Amino acid sequence: MAQREEKEHPNGAKEEDLERKKKKEEKAREKEMKKLKAAQKAEAAKAQAQKGPNTSKKNERKALRKDAEDENPEDFVDPVTPHGEKKRLSREMAKQYSPIAVEAVWYAWWEKSGFFVADAKSSRPPFVIVLPPPNVTGALHIGHGLTTAIQDTIIRWRRMSGYNALWIPGMDHAGIATQVVVEKKIMRERHVTRHDVGRELFVAEVWKWKDEYGGTILNQERRLGASLDWSREYFTMDQNRSRAVTEAFVRLYKKGLIYRDHRLVNWDCILRTAISDIEVDYKDIKERTLLKVPGYDNPIEFGVLTSFAYPLDEGMGDIVVATTRVETMLGDTAIAVHPEDRRYTHLHGKFAVHPFNGRKLPIICDAELVDPEFGTGAVKITPAHDPNDFAVGKRHKLEFINIFTDDGKINSNGGSQFEGMPRFKARVAVIEALQKQGLCRGAQNNEMRLGICSRTNDVVEPMIKPQWFVDCADMAKEACDAVTDGRIEIIPKQYEADWFRWLKNIRDWCISRQLWWGHRIPAWYLTLEDDMIKEFGFYNDHWVVGINEKEAQAEANNLFPGKRFYLAQDPDVLDTWFSSGLAPISSLGWPDDTEDMRAFYPTSVLETGHDILFFWVARMVIQGMKLAGDVPFKQVYLHPMIRDAHGRKMSKSLGNVVDPLDVINGITLEGLQKKLEQGNLDKNELLVAREGQVKDFPGGIAECGADALRFALVSYTAQSDKINLDIQRVVGYRQWCNKLWNAIRFAMSKLGSDYIPPEKLVIESLPFSCKWILSVLNGAISRTILALESYDFSGATSAVYSWWQYQLCDVFIEVIKPLFTSDLKSESLKKATRDTLWVCLDNGLRLLHPFMPFVTEELWQRLPQHAGSISRKESIMMSDYPSVVEEWTNEEIENEMNLIESTVRSIRSLRTLLPPNERHERRPAFVLCKTNAVAGIIKQHELEISTLATLSSIKVLTENDATPVGCAVNIVNEHLSVYLQVQGFLNAEAEREKLRKRKEELQRHQENLAQRMSAPGYEEKVPQHIQEDNVAKLNKLMGELEIVEEAQANLDHTLADGN
Repeated sequence: MAQREEKEHPNGAKEEDLERKKKKEEKAREKEMKKLKAAQKAEAAKAQAQKGPNTSKKNERKALRKDAEDENPEDFVDPVTPHGEKKRLSREMAKQYSPIAVEAVWYAWWEKSGFFVADAKSSRPPFVIVLPPPNVTGALHIGHGLTTAIQDTIIRWRRMSGYNALWIPGMDHAGIATQVVVEKKIMRERHVTRHDVGRELFVAEVWKWKDEYGGTILNQERRLGASLDWSREYFTMDQNRSRAVTEAFVRLYKKGLIYRDHRLVNWDCILRTAISDIEVDYKDIKERTLLKVPGYDNPIEFGVLTSFAYPLDEGMGDIVVATTRVETMLGDTAIAVHPEDRRYTHLHGKFAVHPFNGRKLPIICDAELVDPEFGTGAVKITPAHDPNDFAVGKRHKLEFINIFTDDGKINSNGGSQFEGMPRFKARVAVIEALQKQGLCRGAQNNEMRLGICSRTNDVVEPMIKPQWFVDCADMAKEACDAVTDGRIEIIPKQYEADWFRWLKNIRDWCISRQLWWGHRIPAWYLTLEDDMIKEFGFYNDHWVVGINEKEAQAEANNLFPGKRFYLAQDPDVLDTWFSSGLAPISSLGWPDDTEDMRAFYPTSVLETGHDILFFWVARMVIQGMKLAGDVPFKQVYLHPMIRDAHGRKMSKSLGNVVDPLDVINGITLEGLQKKLEQGNLDKNELLVAREGQVKDFPGGIAECGADALRFALVSYTAQSDKINLDIQRVVGYRQWCNKLWNAIRFAMSKLGSDYIPPEKLVIESLPFSCKWILSVLNGAISRTILALESYDFSGATSAVYSWWQYQLCDVFIEVIKPLFTSDLKSESLKKATRDTLWVCLDNGLRLLHPFMPFVTEELWQRLPQHAGSISRKESIMMSDYPSVVEEWTNEEIENEMNLIESTVRSIRSLRTLLPPNERHERRPAFVLCKTNAVAGIIKQHELEISTLATLSSIKVLTENDATPVGCAVNIVNEHLSVYLQVQGFLNAEAEREKLRKRKEELQRHQENLAQRMSAPGYEEKVPQHIQEDNVAKLNKLMGELEIVEEAQANLDHTLADGN
């Protein structure tokens, strides 16, 4: 689809799309213009509030008014950028961050510039991810959003780290889902079924629908910023993938791994096809329950165990059995008892008689199935309609009688009395017939699990059908071995147990589906001229397999030389999982020996939800190993499942489904409720859903942008196997983007228009705060890379966020602000600070880019550049990911700043004792230092402490100085305590209570430690270094306790003086 669109317009989009995009940009521009005046007023007010008390308010107002008048609003609005060109930035940065303005243009330029395209000839090491192909019918949901956020973070990081990064997009034909959509469409529009239309025309109709409406989701991926290599986009039913599917089937068949047999399958009577286990949802029923079933006017009763008697042969009485599916007794072929159950010893080898058709049912002994303690100890056996009974039927060579037609009606095997009845109507009729013969023995509540088709809501019927199967036993063992020997690593490791449990208990895989949309099975049935029975598929040895009909014809001639026959292809199609299981190899051009296969296989990591570890991941492994000779990927990362903020599974009927695009663009509550009404919920469900939305989203969802959504989703991954998504957290990260925006605005104002970045920093000549921010930047880089390498995405986001928020913005930028407002500071000091600020922002944006691609690109492009530098890349996404610079690391500086920050926090906490209107006033503070070393550090950094703690003055005291009066006190450590002048505003009771609690806490710790140190055998048993640590801890506690007691005495003295 993407290639077809590119032919229609050179920029890769249709004319209508461009027109819509242009109008959207114009509206955004108008909106931005309207915001400017309000933003200017807010800035003016903020600037005024920050001024010192001696500033003339009147003069400030005049200056601000003049600045606002001199500003041209046009300077703050981005010019319109032609589609696919590099974004044209406004002359001045907008005063507020706007997601829609930032994210509107960059992606088209990235894509057109070829930044996403990997080169198979590159000498760089490959790093490859195959996007789990979403359904062609699908629309973006929050699970896709999580997948995209994680995978794009990985691929952007690896690309920036020097890898030949390839992320392959694809789309799954989604056999059942797509067929259902198109069947509904033709019924709605033309009132015909697919059977009325015929196979060939129906398949053509599906292709037409796919070309017109399918694949919306891949375009939505672009909105999230997914840097997919669109030049390699595939569709599981395109020509190359179809050839790969056929080749895979033929090869596996020739290896003896695919066979045809009559087996039990999950059957959907609405779709009239077998369905996979993943398409079966289970409903737990505790007791008698009425449920709506498609095709029935009245609800059907479930959760009931019906008992009835089978008459015994030769007039020996009867034997009672029980079932929740009484209609299946029409296909019973035996009754099983436990061989050691003495109640039935006399019946071994005897027969019961079917009450409706006289069929004799052998009484068989089966210790594996029958529990003599449960019920009557006798079990009815229906081998054709129950998985356990099927196994019993195989063990005892019983007759398998299918009693249902494909659409769920009783067939001729069920007897003329019931033939043609829908299965659940037959249930009632069978009970009535048993009652008439006096064979009913009552019914009772019964807890059960009911299989429901996720596509149609029909009750799944176990049916015996001739199907194609993959023999999985040996391949499953190979897949287990690949994890055991380390060729494949599963992350988190806890899922290895699931991997081994599933694969060691694997059943053969049913790969045929009775659909029209999908890959037609490349098998042909020979009807020989002299066959006694001409029914299609009757003889199991009449099947031939080939790449095409010509090859099948040749195979048939070899199989039956000289015979005359008619060849007909199997009408069934392959399970969708069969083709999607080939994704790692078919997406790279297999079965051909392509450049991509040689360069990029095996792929690097498979990232997906843990719910499809078996259905998809395991099948990719067994197919990749068997067909391509190697594991398809080296690592498997399984992300959590997303729930709502309350931990509930997202469901339309609860109204808690979150559309990522609604989070990105924002939506009102009214808009959310309109979307509900457009769905297919019934009245009661709609009422519940509407109430749920009012409760969870009373004000709708704010516009957050893709960056904030991505960052929130990735940061959530630490939450075990489930993510409880709170939209307010996303809103918080959107506000944080504004913080980043303002940090760059501040930098641009201090760097100046003629600023030229340094080629290299001279670390020795930098001021203290600059050395510190570079050292902690090194730590953030190291922690982020380490976390990404171990797939600890939450740890990575925490490392990046903490540096930007708590170290760069909250400390460094605040500390350097006075430097630029003072005329007393040297120009060399200012230049060193500017250079450090630029280096931090350049590295910080590149560090953050994989998580937040749009805002980082925009801000990075605004940073001043090296004059004439050829090393600078055109885009941040093509630049190098930051790496640790050893000379930046300085533990001594970091320790000093830790002491400074602890001091500032202690002073700030004292402000909470003041009335709210006094908390922001600048006040004097005193710092009592008990060692010369600590006093030296504090004296050296009085400016930083005063700035960060908003003090009017700071004085360093020693133990010989008098304790200041009228102050609140806080303890930093055993060597340091702080005092804030609060006389006249001190909340004495609050201060006294604070000191009392602190004293009790210290005394408790001191007593516990002293008790441990005085325990018998302490000196002999406890290692020397721990004893030394404990002595230091005890001294520390005693020192802090002394400070608290002194503070209590001073408080009492101050209060006494006040009285």
